[in-house]
Amino acid sequence: MNTMFVLLQAAQPQGGGGMSFLLMMVIIFVIMWFFMIRPQQKKQKEIQNFRNSITVGSSIVTAGGIYGTVKAIEDEDNTLIIEVARDVRLKVDRNSVYASAPVSQN
Repeated sequence: MNTMFVLLQAAQPQGGGGMSFLLMMVIIFVIMWFFMIRPQQKKQKEIQNFRNSITVGSSIVTAGGIYGTVKAIEDEDNTLIIEVARDVRLKVDRNSVYASAPVSQN
């Protein structure tokens, strides 16, 4: 009879589980923020700083994978004129630029 009472008591849920669940959810959110959201925000800030620091003569790569050299900056419509080959120029949006590119010596 005594063992039956111990088994029944062990099978019953313990009180106070709501607070530990809430604490666990907060810890999971903090971990997600630290490993996923924060690095993404940091990367976006670096990309924006790079876009703001583009000058004439900078080598860039667009989101479409086009390599070029900046020939002119048009601030009024936030675009860049890039030269992709000799006398071949493209007008691209500044927000489509993702990285600086090594200068190729063709």
